[in-house]
Amino acid sequence: MKNAWLFFILLLTSSFGIAQVSKAPAYPLITHNPYFSIWSFSDKLNESNTVHWTGKTQELLGMIKVDGQAYNFMGVPEYKPVTILPTAAGAKYPAKYMKTTPDKRWYKENFKDDQWFNGDGAFGSKSTGASTEWEGREIWVRRTFELTTLDNIDQLMLELLHDDDVEVYLNGELAFQCAPCYTADYKNKTISAELKKKLRIGKNLLALHCVNTGGPGIVDAGLISISPLKGVIKAEQKSVNLTATQTTYEFKCGGIDLTLNFLSPLIMNKLEWLSRPVTYITVKVVANDGQTHDAQLFLGVAGDIAANSPTDKLVFEKKEERGIPMLKVGTKEQPILKKKGDDLRIDWGYLYFAPMEVNNMSLMNMSRAEAFGHFMNLPATNTAASAPEMLCLEAALGKISSTPYERKYMISYDENRAIQFFDQPLPPWWRQGSQDMTELLIKAYQEYPVIEVRANRFDEEIFETAQASGGDHYAKLCVMAYRQAVAAHELVREFRTNEMFFLSKENFSNGSIGTVDVTYPSAPLFLAYNSNLVKGLLNGIFYYTESGKWTKPFPAHDLGTYPQATGQTYPEDMPVEEAGNMIILAAAIARADGNIAYSKVHWKALTQWVEYLAQEGFDPANQLCTDDFAGHLARNTNLSLKAIVAIACYGKMAEKIGDAAAALKYGNLAKDMAKKWLEMAADGDHTALTFDKKGTWSQKYNLVWDKLLKLDLFPTSLYDQEVAYYLTKQNTFGLPLDSRKTYTKNDWIMWSATLASKPEDFIKLTDPIYKFTTETPDRVPLSDWYETVDGKKVGFQARSVVGGFFIKLLEAKWRN
Repeated sequence: MKNAWLFFILLLTSSFGIAQVSKAPAYPLITHNPYFSIWSFSDKLNESNTVHWTGKTQELLGMIKVDGQAYNFMGVPEYKPVTILPTAAGAKYPAKYMKTTPDKRWYKENFKDDQWFNGDGAFGSKSTGASTEWEGREIWVRRTFELTTLDNIDQLMLELLHDDDVEVYLNGELAFQCAPCYTADYKNKTISAELKKKLRIGKNLLALHCVNTGGPGIVDAGLISISPLKGVIKAEQKSVNLTATQTTYEFKCGGIDLTLNFLSPLIMNKLEWLSRPVTYITVKVVANDGQTHDAQLFLGVAGDIAANSPTDKLVFEKKEERGIPMLKVGTKEQPILKKKGDDLRIDWGYLYFAPMEVNNMSLMNMSRAEAFGHFMNLPATNTAASAPEMLCLEAALGKISSTPYERKYMISYDENRAIQFFDQPLPPWWRQGSQDMTELLIKAYQEYPVIEVRANRFDEEIFETAQASGGDHYAKLCVMAYRQAVAAHELVREFRTNEMFFLSKENFSNGSIGTVDVTYPSAPLFLAYNSNLVKGLLNGIFYYTESGKWTKPFPAHDLGTYPQATGQTYPEDMPVEEAGNMIILAAAIARADGNIAYSKVHWKALTQWVEYLAQEGFDPANQLCTDDFAGHLARNTNLSLKAIVAIACYGKMAEKIGDAAAALKYGNLAKDMAKKWLEMAADGDHTALTFDKKGTWSQKYNLVWDKLLKLDLFPTSLYDQEVAYYLTKQNTFGLPLDSRKTYTKNDWIMWSATLASKPEDFIKLTDPIYKFTTETPDRVPLSDWYETVDGKKVGFQARSVVGGFFIKLLEAKWRN
């Protein structure tokens, strides 16, 4: 079978080699941990500002002057926005509102709203903290405002927060509408030049209508003006390419070609590098016309990358340590580990920006107006000194010819303390002993030549291994998933015991830390390349139980809310789900390591959990599981599979430990359960969603561990039957999760597809995922929960669970 797979893959691919992924939903630039994670959400790097994975602007700017003409290749060079009409983020404001359908002319300027209610914006559900409570389905808002001048308005933008559907009118004309849609934060929407002309000195009207389709509702809006830097031409982007650890862009800037490379050395078997929060930025230039050109480079890094909110006060510093000049910025307050939640950025620690070559270079902390003026040689009256906003670098590149010339830079983040682990604030892994950021930057500088070679080799290895195991599109999916999966974690160490904790953040969900049912789907990547990281994923949950802080007979769902791992904060347990996950992953570690040492240390907890599964796992009660998006399920057949597989895993581990009685007891119990499961779940040509509901179906992705761990619980004919049935249920963008809805989880599709015995069936099931990644309208880091009919995100983005894409690669590694 191994040879059949390889022959089939060779037919599908033209050649082996380093991955060249040229299209993704979003493009990773700086990816280290949940707080230091900067992306481009557009196909062209100079079409939009760079952002944190949450979508909040975290600006990286790049420009180059070629023979005096400036070209912008990264970000959008704009002056600081001017507020025309503030949102409630600044202060509440008076407005009129209605919660029942008004006259159809409600948005017109001459509409009589004297019967409307008076309220202060924003308007929203109680849980949102809005000034005026709105708990119904719809709300209409009229906000009048006065303008004394129109001189300061360049590009007029709507600053809008809405949950959910919205329509906005400016002076009686439609400015923006969308449905279905919502935003988790304020987003800027361009107002047309024609509508901008409707603004007048004196009284104006902004009218809003919002529909809450479910959950909390909120609506707020204001107006800002954005002024672009004049005299700058957009560089022509010729290509973008992703590998596992790098993102590379190529541009044409007049007579010069410019290559921009971001390298985050997340090399799995080198934890010193993987934990090091340093990204290398390389700029390479070469003449494209046989002539010689004079060139100057500008790079800008926004100070608010070190802040959660634009209102946070920042402190800038310029210094030189051991011959390395560097810029540094952090908040004045430094509230270390004080905030917890999902939609947050870091507001403690310090961002650093340092060059690796210092010739003909200057570093400056400046406002954007000063920075633009300095680079563009604008009159001093237009660039008056103001508070610093950016870490800025200018470099005279000299005369550029047909011989390539390159410069390298480092951008890094020192958290000082990364995780509150119960009573201990733990530093990041790289902060061993007395090492500080200066020492780290020096090491990063010295080791770059070796890191570059190793990163290129690692990128090739991942792509070639994935390509050989699942085809070209599968390899590209693994490349897209790699940095996202790693950077959704923080690696820390408890120095008293030297124990490693590799803690996930449940991004774009509830912000939980160390969630077990996030660990479970993400684990294949780490099992494939460094099982010590899987131990780091589990260590926190084992500690929680073994310390006596968690006393229930099954594992906790999580350790808290990121970055505070101080005890479960999720309101409901997942008993069978998490017990099964922990036992299966312990067995997977034993398979990866070739020994049972890790499980022996935690045998008491594993025994407690398997005893719970023996009692409650086969026919689960109406309890929460990881896939309960469509509601709780009792008698869930896939959850039952997880329990059966986990019990068998425990029996196999007991055998290796030398406990023959436990091995026999749990081995036989799992086999008896499996036999009973086949009878009760059978539903003709497939198996049912629940034991008691025939005519239903679901993905049986938990079966994959029976195959990978060679448990021999179920016949291969069951795998074949399920895969054949799945192929009849696919939609354009993939296989639905089950028969209740058309949405899916693409990590589970990968697991279900790995049950396939034929390579062409694996590809038929996974190619729609690739189609989703290249055609989804949602430009965000990979979503794992989306609609299979139209490719639109339902929820989740930037989560570690896409590490589950590596399940097929893991199977191939273990098979070989």
